[in-house]
Amino acid sequence: MFRERLTQAMALAGSNQSKLARDAGVDRSTLSQLLKDKGARLPNAQLVATCATSLGVSADWLLGLSDLPEQAADLIAAALSMTQAPRALVDEQIFAWHQEAAGYKIRHVPAGLPDMLKTDAMLRWEYQPSLGKTIDQAVGASRDKLAWMRGARSDYEIAFPLCELTSFARAEGYYADLPPDVRRAQLAYMADLHRQLYPSLRVHLFDQRQLFSAPITIFGPLLAVIYLGSNYLVFRDRERVTALTAHFDGLVRAATVATRDVPAILDQLLADIT
Repeated sequence: MFRERLTQAMALAGSNQSKLARDAGVDRSTLSQLLKDKGARLPNAQLVATCATSLGVSADWLLGLSDLPEQAADLIAAALSMTQAPRALVDEQIFAWHQEAAGYKIRHVPAGLPDMLKTDAMLRWEYQPSLGKTIDQAVGASRDKLAWMRGARSDYEIAFPLCELTSFARAEGYYADLPPDVRRAQLAYMADLHRQLYPSLRVHLFDQRQLFSAPITIFGPLLAVIYLGSNYLVFRDRERVTALTAHFDGLVRAATVATRDVPAILDQLLADIT
């Protein structure tokens, strides 16, 4: 296996015995013996390490101890990255991740109300301070992206705190000074969308006094994203995506309002707005 993988690594790197011998600081005859000797002889650890470094692969992979040829630093970089999160209705990176995961279930814990369930009036109220005169163009561009996301053959499961919804309905905290007509239209819109799109859209409401979740989005088995505010923390390794999926599923199991009861809650909050 060592001979096969060393030969494969040289081919992928565009190298040969002479070049690898120079890069690794060994005699070409030493490499030739390793590649042609049919015995069980293996090189020492230093030679394995220098060959791996020269060819851009991991020593574990050369020795058959791993199925991943990437070096540890490259694996970490691929599994975990930080991406800028611009203040936008639907930024290009989020949209690209949705396109990548088309057909997979999308699990989402929003930072507030879910953007894909907001009315144009709500989007304008929320983003006007940061987008200024470009708000109309931003709403128009985002409307097309949100429509694509809603019709992309992906099931959407959304979980967020019940207190976020009640604070919105009562214009408390973040939503202070939000006009009653905008709140009424938003609640009615969410209830209608839930009824139209269920079961491909399922909303769950949990008690934030019992559970807490940072804003996250899990794009099927492909990647998971934690929203930090100015950046996204992106995980692509299976272990962490699975762990964050289990975290989301825990929110769903512990939800105080099941998805089938969400429209009734929205209707009640709507009726309470004077």
